[in-house]
Amino acid sequence: MIILIMTQSNDSGTIEKVVNTVMGVKTEDENQSKAQQIASTKDLDIKVLFTYKLGTVLQIGIIILAFWGMENLVTVVNNSPSFPNWVSTLFAGLFFTLLSIRSRIFSPLDNTRSRKTYDEIVRPKWAPPPLAFPIVWMSIAVLRVISSLLVWQEMNQQFLVLPLIAFGVHLALGDTWNTIFTVERRLGTAVPVVIFGPWLSALIVTALYWQINPLAGIILAPSCVWLTVAAVLVFSIWQLNGKEPLYPLKITPIKD
Repeated sequence: MIILIMTQSNDSGTIEKVVNTVMGVKTEDENQSKAQQIASTKDLDIKVLFTYKLGTVLQIGIIILAFWGMENLVTVVNNSPSFPNWVSTLFAGLFFTLLSIRSRIFSPLDNTRSRKTYDEIVRPKWAPPPLAFPIVWMSIAVLRVISSLLVWQEMNQQFLVLPLIAFGVHLALGDTWNTIFTVERRLGTAVPVVIFGPWLSALIVTALYWQINPLAGIILAPSCVWLTVAAVLVFSIWQLNGKEPLYPLKITPIKD
């Protein structure tokens, strides 16, 4: 019995390590927190608000530039007799995979994926365990790749089209939310951002995908369900942890 339990524990630890590696989630030991004790005021931090907006806009611009590069690459591949027809689809699939799993590489903001914030804050009893998040996001990443490929093919293998650009905007908004919630632990600011950012944009992208290819919209729909759960969770966490103002506060580091 003891051997069985140890084996199951080792298997669980291995699965968690693999999932965290794929999704880039760092554990407490791998990621020394940059957070310091802070004294909050009730004043709006205009500077950090501008930083969020600028970082999001820059990431969207970089993603669109990457779309432009991929569109030119696919054109070259399709016009070259040296490549079979499936090569462009392979390149597009790899690109959408990178975008779906590691879109934060295009963000100028700190988008470290860490469990530290989620582990330390007060959570509702129904909150999913930490390991559930990277597993669910891996599953959603697969759905994003498949649905985006369907749209890309339906749009004559073009990347610079409204549905895919909206998808890029959705990813950028999600990464900015991660900076606000996970990295900087601004639980109040995270509430309106998750609603008007990742959640709302997911609905828009799903609707746009469905208009181009109904199957693509259906495949992407589970991400909307998950983000609805995530938005409710973020709101519940905010309620359980002091209900700080729903905007970024000016903070002052406290020296030991």
